Amino acid sequence: MKASVYLVLATLFWSGNFIVAQAAVASMTPLDLTFWRWTLAAVPLVLLAHFVEKPDWRAVLRRWPVLLLLSVLGMSGYTLLLYGALGHTSAMNASLITAANPALIVVLAMVLTGEKTTRRGWFGITLGLLGVLLVLTRGELQRVVSLSLNIGEVMMIGAIFVWGCYTIIARRLDVPAITATATQVVIAGVTLAPLAVAANVRLPETPAEAWSLAYIVVFPSLGAYLLWNLALKTTAPGTAGNYLNLIVVFTAVITVVLGTPLTIVQIMGGLLVIAGVLLTGTKGRSKSPAPAVPTPASDPAPTGRHTP
Repeated sequence: MKASVYLVLATLFWSGNFIVAQAAVASMTPLDLTFWRWTLAAVPLVLLAHFVEKPDWRAVLRRWPVLLLLSVLGMSGYTLLLYGALGHTSAMNASLITAANPALIVVLAMVLTGEKTTRRGWFGITLGLLGVLLVLTRGELQRVVSLSLNIGEVMMIGAIFVWGCYTIIARRLDVPAITATATQVVIAGVTLAPLAVAANVRLPETPAEAWSLAYIVVFPSLGAYLLWNLALKTTAPGTAGNYLNLIVVFTAVITVVLGTPLTIVQIMGGLLVIAGVLLTGTKGRSKSPAPAVPTPASDPAPTGRHTP
């Protein structure tokens, strides 16, 4: 029961990242948010990893090439694309596109690693794709042949592709989850620093900007990772992955509470995407080892066992 509460809270925090970041990018750049998010989260995550997992840091650092690649993909690339997308499309549409990530990961695993899936899995992938297309075409599927996508939606598709590649690589990393996250976050802060200086990255200048950044650092970056990893101590990764469907649900609820009504197309697309994700879950795959479903969302998570 406690693990379920942790998983629900983690997905709630990640859902809030869509809403809060969309408001923040109205006055802060994606680089502002990405750089300060990881820079401010780095020290708490390193301390958390050190005292909770007690890793052999020398052994961890010997894996620096793959950790660097993962940091560039998951921490820097995914987050920059996500925040860039939220400047051009709604949080709801972004979360719906992100919800197709587990199905995309299955496809990438088949292409890149030869992993197999079942007919049920293929049906789920098709449903998920149909749901995303429904949202992108605003319910007019015949427009797919001449589809003109919003730049934000293009960036969001790019983000989930980057996250999919990240997951395929990350799930083979034999480093404890929080330690891997903390190391990649530190690398992201260091590698983004030259860009931050060149782009004259700034700290929040208004109370609204400061509260937005504080939420992004404390809840999606620290709280959600901790809760997710605590839950994984007693919950199978595949089971935990199904909770990620709640990101779309929570984003929809928050969107409505804030006064933006959902369209029928968004509701139908969301239902199709969630159904597709459930069908491509571990029970619907072949007997070959199935990867854990990572968070799509808004938060990268290094071992493929947790999420953006």
